[in-house]
This record gives sequence, C-alpha cells and structure tokens, in this order.
Amino acid sequence: MTGSRVVALGHYQPAKVLTNDDLAAMVDTSDEWITSRVGIRTRHVGGPDEPVDELAAHAAAKALAAAGLQASEIDLVLVATSTAIDRSPSMSARVAARLGMGSPAVMDINVVCSGFTHALATADHAIRAGAATRALVIGADKMGDIADWTDRSTCVLVGDGAGAAVVVAEPEDSGTPGIGPVLWGSVPEMGNAVRIEGTPPRFAQEGQSVYRWATTQLPPIARSVCEKAGIAPEDLAAVVLHQANLRIIEPVARKIGAVNAIIARDVVDSGNTSAASIPMALSKLVERGEIESGAPVLLFGFGGNLSYAGQVIRCP
Repeated sequence: MTGSRVVALGHYQPAKVLTNDDLAAMVDTSDEWITSRVGIRTRHVGGPDEPVDELAAHAAAKALAAAGLQASEIDLVLVATSTAIDRSPSMSARVAARLGMGSPAVMDINVVCSGFTHALATADHAIRAGAATRALVIGADKMGDIADWTDRSTCVLVGDGAGAAVVVAEPEDSGTPGIGPVLWGSVPEMGNAVRIEGTPPRFAQEGQSVYRWATTQLPPIARSVCEKAGIAPEDLAAVVLHQANLRIIEPVARKIGAVNAIIARDVVDSGNTSAASIPMALSKLVERGEIESGAPVLLFGFGGNLSYAGQVIRCP
C-alpha cells in the first residue's frame, strides 16, 4: 500500500500592507474596534496586476525549491480557491503554465475557507489510488477583490495570499502516516451564512451564526480528527486552524485540548485569506523553525458552505 506525506511548503503575499488605521480612513472603524473583535492588525492586499494564479505560482515555486523538485516532476496540481473569476483556464492550469510543467492533471477545488484541507485530502487519495505520485497542493485567494470596502463588518477581515505544499508518495509501512485520514462534512441548511455572490461577486456573512457554529460545533469534530489519526490532542505539536478570526481560533483551540501545541495566529498579520490561510500559516511556522520535522500537526479548515475538513499531518 502507498501513503503520502508533505515534504515541503511555501507561501507568498503581496507587498502592499493595509493597516487598521488605513481602514479607519476608509470606513467607520478603528484599530481598537478591529483588534478587540477579530484580533487582526494588518493584511496584505494585491493590486489588479497580481492575479490569483500569480500569487499561487510564487508560493508553489518556493515549495518546489524547498522540496528540491523540478516543476516537470509534478503530475497533479490542485488549487483551492473561491476567488477565481474566470471559469477557464482554471487557476491550476494557469499555475502549471506559469511554472512550465509538462502534462500534469490540473483541478481547481472550491470549498472556500476549508478548500486547502479538502485539496490536501484529495491529493492524498489520488496518490493512494495510484493516480499520482507527486502533487502540488495550493490554497490561493484574493479576498480583497471580492470585499465590499464600504462594509466595516467584513472588509476589516480579509487579506490576499497563497500557500503551497508538495505531497509525495511514501510506503504505507514506513511508520506513522505522513497525512492522516480526513474527516470532512458540511451543514448544508446553514450554507448561506457565508456567501460570495452577485455580479461582481461580493463577500458577505452572518458573523454571529458563524461564530456560534465554529466555537460550539467544531471542537468535538476536530477531536475526532485526532482520534482517526490515532493522536491524542495533548500530543499535537501544533494546531493550524483556518485563520478566520482570533476570537474563533483561540476558544476552538482551547476546547480541542491541544494543551502543548503551538497555535497558529497568522490571522493577526494576514487577515482572513480563505483557502490560503492554513498552508500560509503552516509554512511560516516551519520557516521559523517552530515545529520539529516529523511532529504531528492538526490542520482544520472551516467556513464557507459551513463546510469543514481536517487531518493530522507530520511536519516536513
């Protein structure tokens, strides 16, 4: 039997930084109001000349370099995004073209904020089924393009960026699985709580409904992810939740029971970058040397569609 593991990560953010004080000059808000409610201080925002596939390609190139692989060695490209305006070519096809790949399978996955963990599970399944050997899994979103910059309840949340992981096949008998089994699902009847709708598309949400769902319903699901992986929450080295809101991340992490884990808080500096948030936050933790190679890390995405997906991986 064949399993898979993450061997390298990379991330990228646009150079322009938007502070809370910058936002206070645009809408009726303040640094104190934003930090007290969502914990965000800054976010990166790309310009019109920085499309989603460019952000994705930059993050992917860094992950490939860290893995010591050439783009031509990748046979599957998955891009998780909900901000791709064009239907075709897909973001994954455009990334493959930018990186000069050979003939990989290319697929976009739109599960909004839990897109990356869905895509990572899909890559793991493809490798286990023998349909791929080396996959590039990317989360990339330009939330700034779909933000209503006159709505202070949502525009303060969002940022742009991309994160990427290189996933390769490994023998199942090599020890602890590099990528554990996924636990995924959704609450379809509450799907309208997070929306990207209209022409042009705009992001909107029912903040209180999302907050209650995340803080009450998700912790036991996340604990079940650990159980499926055979890991006790207290043995986790790190927890990387979707970086939606610090006031969601901290109580959910506490209720999971990961008392010895590093908790990713990249939302403070990057805002909510949707599908990019988990790989970007994890890449930064690894780059700073905060997690040992081989240590167990819980990845857990949640949000749009009120969908969720999580797995325990071994840190590259």
